[in-house]
Amino acid sequence: MSPTFRAFKVRNFRLYASGAIVSNVGTWMQRVAQDWLVLELTHSGTALGIVTGLQFLPALLLGPYAGLVADRLPKRTVLTCTQIAMASVALVLGSLTIAGVVQPWHVYLLALLFGVGTAFDAPTRQSFVVEMVGRDELSNAVGLNSASFNAARLLGPALAGLLINWIGTGPVILINGFTYAAVILSLRLMRVHELHTPAPAGREKGMIRDGMRYLWRRPDLMMVLVAVFFAGTFGLNFQLTSALMATQVFDKGAGEYGILGSVLAIGSLSGALLAARRVRIRARLVIGAALAFGAFEIISAVMPTYLTFAVVLPLVGLASLTMLTSANATMQLSIEPSMRGRVMALYMTVLMGGSPLGSPFIGWVGQEFGARYTLIVGGGLTVLGTVGSVLYFSRRRGLAIRPRLLPRPRLEVLPQTELLGEKAVVDAGPQTEVVGLKSEPLDDTKELGPRVA
Repeated sequence: MSPTFRAFKVRNFRLYASGAIVSNVGTWMQRVAQDWLVLELTHSGTALGIVTGLQFLPALLLGPYAGLVADRLPKRTVLTCTQIAMASVALVLGSLTIAGVVQPWHVYLLALLFGVGTAFDAPTRQSFVVEMVGRDELSNAVGLNSASFNAARLLGPALAGLLINWIGTGPVILINGFTYAAVILSLRLMRVHELHTPAPAGREKGMIRDGMRYLWRRPDLMMVLVAVFFAGTFGLNFQLTSALMATQVFDKGAGEYGILGSVLAIGSLSGALLAARRVRIRARLVIGAALAFGAFEIISAVMPTYLTFAVVLPLVGLASLTMLTSANATMQLSIEPSMRGRVMALYMTVLMGGSPLGSPFIGWVGQEFGARYTLIVGGGLTVLGTVGSVLYFSRRRGLAIRPRLLPRPRLEVLPQTELLGEKAVVDAGPQTEVVGLKSEPLDDTKELGPRVA
């Protein structure tokens, strides 16, 4: 089997991936249809930002508790419940739209309820991957999951744009409600005895606080989290920014808007497939990709035509997926199995929980200053936040960041104490390039986690 697809040798992962691709296509169809519905009802970029924010608000409020649920309960059971919940929301919204009685407040409320399901689904799904494939194939499985998601992103928006023109937004949303059955079926068909299931976490006081404390004592992971926060809050608002660019700047319709999502997914899919081939995961890759993502987003904002804007979008997608897949694998490979649910919940809270603040803000920027500024401000804040994260954790939390030009341009990330023996670090060679592939116990006396680069 090709190294790019080696995780598919695991039967449970094959089942999961087959169900996920069907559901992901439906999810992207609903995202486009829901955004178009909001624009039809309100003609407001701010309203679109509010819907996006409400959909991610539960991740901010419930994320830590969702991680605790993922550590305590069987993940297959949790995922089955979340799929049923999200399917129910989609079916209700689709039915209201078809009946012609849908109002903006309906969309707001159902987006919030959908977000509750997503808040519990995301950390459980992220931490379930390693149970299906084991640690050796985790980075490959994360890349393939992202490839599946972005293959759906390539097909879903374009299909949604066509179907909205043919049958309307309601039926498109309704279709998504039925696609969740594919994931539920794949979960039921899995062989439980082949899962790498850790012992469930016991009931103790302060378990959520323990997860937060664990992360704070890992400056290498905190640096990644801060960069992901700025990108997720201000930069990763494609459904909002693309809709505004398509309608306000280039005066296009639903079909052209859907095509932009598919074009963006070309780069995202490429980034995911490249990530699936990587064996070693480097923290410097997260930082470099975050900076590139912010820069490409700013460049896309100044493109003069619809065509040139579409040409730049694959680069935006490539950089964003490289950042997200490397950040995800870095987090999962560097933490205790018993902490995985809580830590990944905090990661997803950071990634998704900023949207209730960022999306309305970016929507307001678009309404007050124009659609192009949604990308300029989002990309600029991503770059500034990433640079600030590197500076803070390199100077205040015991890490040193150094550029290297030879044998190839790169960044080295290592404990500052190792700078005292610089020759030893140089001689160490590949040791400075591996992100912590061993989990470490929570130790109050140990400030730094595994050596990263």
